[in-house]
Amino acid sequence: MKSIGIVRRIDALGRIVIPKEMRKSLYLEEGDPVDISSENDAIVIRKSGAVCVFCGKNGGDLTTFRGRSVCASCLHELGEKQD
Repeated sequence: MKSIGIVRRIDALGRIVIPKEMRKSLYLEEGDPVDISSENDAIVIRKSGAVCVFCGKNGGDLTTFRGRSVCASCLHELGEKQD
C-alpha cells in the first residue's frame, strides 16, 4: 500500500476525514457506502459493492456511467424524463 503523506487525526467520536483529492478520484460523495476492514496493521477503506446512485439497489442489472452505477429501472425513468 502506498502512502501519500497526508496525516489526519481521529476526533473524539472516532472519525477521520478522507482527503478531498482521494474522494474525487474514487467518485466518493457524501452518503456513499464504504467497506472498512483491517489487514495486518492497516485500516482499509474501500468503495462498497456497486449500488445504484439513485435508489441504492444492488444487483446484476447495474450500468456504469461516469464512474457511477445506475440500475435499469432508474435508467428507464431517466430516459422517460428526457422526452
